[in-house]
Amino acid sequence: MHNIDMDVVDMTLDVMKYAISRITQTAPELGHPKKEEELRRLVGETITDEGIGGEKAFRLFRDVLVRATVPIDHPRHLAFVPAAPTRAAVMFDLITSASSIHGAYWMEGAGGIFCENEAMKWLVSLTGLPEGAFGVFTSGGTAANLSAMVTAREHWRNTAEAHGRDRGLMITSVGAHSSIKAMAKVIDVDVYLVDSEDRLSGEGLKAAIDSLSAEQRQRLFAVVATGGTTNAGIIDDLDGIAGICGQEQLWFHVDAAYGGGALAADSVRHLFYGIERADSITIDPHKWLFSPYDCGAVIYKDPELARKAHAQEGSYLDIFKDEGAQGFNPADYQIQLTRRVRGLPLWFSLAMHGTKMYKEAVERGISLAGIAGDMIESYPQLELVREPSLSCVLFRRKGWLPDDYTHWTYKNHRDGLALVTPTKWKHGNSYETVARFCFINPDTTEEDIKMILDTMV
Repeated sequence: MHNIDMDVVDMTLDVMKYAISRITQTAPELGHPKKEEELRRLVGETITDEGIGGEKAFRLFRDVLVRATVPIDHPRHLAFVPAAPTRAAVMFDLITSASSIHGAYWMEGAGGIFCENEAMKWLVSLTGLPEGAFGVFTSGGTAANLSAMVTAREHWRNTAEAHGRDRGLMITSVGAHSSIKAMAKVIDVDVYLVDSEDRLSGEGLKAAIDSLSAEQRQRLFAVVATGGTTNAGIIDDLDGIAGICGQEQLWFHVDAAYGGGALAADSVRHLFYGIERADSITIDPHKWLFSPYDCGAVIYKDPELARKAHAQEGSYLDIFKDEGAQGFNPADYQIQLTRRVRGLPLWFSLAMHGTKMYKEAVERGISLAGIAGDMIESYPQLELVREPSLSCVLFRRKGWLPDDYTHWTYKNHRDGLALVTPTKWKHGNSYETVARFCFINPDTTEEDIKMILDTMV
């Protein structure tokens, strides 16, 4: 037993040394994926009857396996929606796991849930929702959107008995995140897509509703607007959509998984006007609020509707409802019962740095997008597809075909320079392949941007 204890101490020291080394690197090695066969050749069998030992397993991860991944916080990782968790949040993620807190019910996790709720109060304050609004942390935007739409569907079904067996219908735009369509499959509802990748307006929504058949209109229960599309950073006409939803008595959900972080930025807060009228909102702190994966959030104007939809019943759960255990139970407001207190790293980082620093970091991403736009226009071979929006920039290399963008992406990644991937943008009646930047990391520099653009010319 003594040897086992010493092994644990040694292993802990190794892990801590690695963690300290990793989080102090502002530009870690840009790893490359390898085929499964190659990784197996390099590391061999790792799960055996007798075990290979912590030292060897850790060495294989550190020297081989982690190098077959792409660090999301590299300053020239500008693909997809990257992330850049603060050092404070990363370190407290270790504390969160080591503390072994079950974050479903107040009875077990009161201290950790209290911290999560402090961070949630700040998130709710950014939205401008009325008093009484509140939310809960989820595993990400997909789980948050799913939790919100389950709440919306159950509320719709309960408001009129005629809807009890109806298959629901919701409206969103083709520019909405892919999780909206995936989530609709899970809850078995139909999706009507407004054929616009650009800003969905109140007028556009009204026209879509007017085009529905009487049977479809009877089944319509919700509209999902986007507060910052992941492809181009586009913010729908939230106020106009809110007005139509009010007139038509439809649930108004705003998917701001990516763009919600920009609510902290005074320079663009006005673009979200109308979000304070939403019935539910999704925000992912692991995207633009500098938390580690995985940390999403769903916020409700009326949390009681969510509790009615999600609270689980079971004889072994009765103790959690006992008067002596009263407090906020996160499991009652979203789809997951078992959950870690994934909002703790955000709480610690906010407590340590203050909200002012968060505002400045988000503003930096917006500024970098503007800087990149100006740089792109200075290259004769490059041009913007549309003006930068939030921290997204779409641009093209004149004369390039889709394969040229693909080769460019792979070459820069192979050279260890950057990860910037192409995307598609609707041009007329067809889709065009273009390049895309998404700025999250405040450590990204103007020189980083120039280095990448230079490889296109």
